[in-house]
Amino acid sequence: MAQDVKPTRSELIQLKKKIKLSESGHKLLKMKRDGLILEFFKILNEARNVRTELDAAYEKGVGKINLACAVNGVVSVRSTAFTAKQSPEIQLSGHNIMGVVVPKISSTGVRKPLYERGYGIIGTNSYIDETAEAYEDLVEKIITAAELETTMKRLLNEIEKTKRRVNALEFKVIPELISIMKYIRFTLEEMERENTFRLKRIKARAK
Repeated sequence: MAQDVKPTRSELIQLKKKIKLSESGHKLLKMKRDGLILEFFKILNEARNVRTELDAAYEKGVGKINLACAVNGVVSVRSTAFTAKQSPEIQLSGHNIMGVVVPKISSTGVRKPLYERGYGIIGTNSYIDETAEAYEDLVEKIITAAELETTMKRLLNEIEKTKRRVNALEFKVIPELISIMKYIRFTLEEMERENTFRLKRIKARAK
């Protein structure tokens, strides 16, 4: 690659600018990578807590529905479930974390008061109410977990991309540019020595 470069002073000046720009980009990318890693681990801790809460909510929901089925019968519980008038609505938007757009998931209609659940008070009991409440809590935990885990995936992808760019600059681009700069300097110095030697010979002959 060095042999394809013209060993001129203007090329040397341009090369110095490229090296300075590459080193500045390398520094900024390292800062971005480190910042993304900090954000990732911050969200990771939160996601672990939510995952634990999600598992507990699932176990609670299963226990509540099994109890409701045992008391009221499976058919009765299923028919009560079909009386739901409205399904929860999910709204998806995005926000920025160090240049990475990550999802923001919000919801409406997940947790409902008793009179909005669709089934009548007559013909049901507290086991049905507790089951509905447990599954509302479970759905909320699922939405929160989905947001956090999707955010983690996107951050992880960006961290990997940034690491590759940092490594490319650090181990390939900058060393190659420095190598070319050294080649140009060496060639220019050789040319200068040859010119100096030639001038001395010309002066010596002139005398």
